[in-house]
Amino acid sequence: MFKLDNEAALLDAFRPKDRKLVQLTPEVRLPQFVRNYLSWKHPGGTYVYLVFATPGGAPTGIVFDSNSGSGPAVPAMCDWCHLSSSGSTVGLLTARRNAKKSVGVHVCSDLGCQQRLEEEADRQGISVLPWWEKLIERMGRFASESLDIDLSGAGR
Repeated sequence: MFKLDNEAALLDAFRPKDRKLVQLTPEVRLPQFVRNYLSWKHPGGTYVYLVFATPGGAPTGIVFDSNSGSGPAVPAMCDWCHLSSSGSTVGLLTARRNAKKSVGVHVCSDLGCQQRLEEEADRQGISVLPWWEKLIERMGRFASESLDIDLSGAGR
């Protein structure tokens, strides 16, 4: 869990090159305690934003381009929550690694993994906490290995 006190704290979670792409919507209310992660969509649907923190890490933001195409509406599994869905619920989201390279990941297109995992755990009558821990771990691995983001917040 982490706290975002204000808009400046939220923007500080993103890399400087991504901050100009961040647009808050009325659903993002600050200050806010964030249990696992915060996500929201750009009003025009162009971007999906994610802010999370790994254990001991700083809040980390990623700007995903959601116009990469979701592919055909066939069953697919999210790389982060590992739940399968039919239709276009799972799609390719891309993020800029640098000026010349973007990296993609097949995830729940609305980044609604947290809620989907909670619903699945409720159906099975088990604790969702281990699943949430793995989810945040996978987000952190994508940010550090694919986007070269320092999860400690250094250099942002």
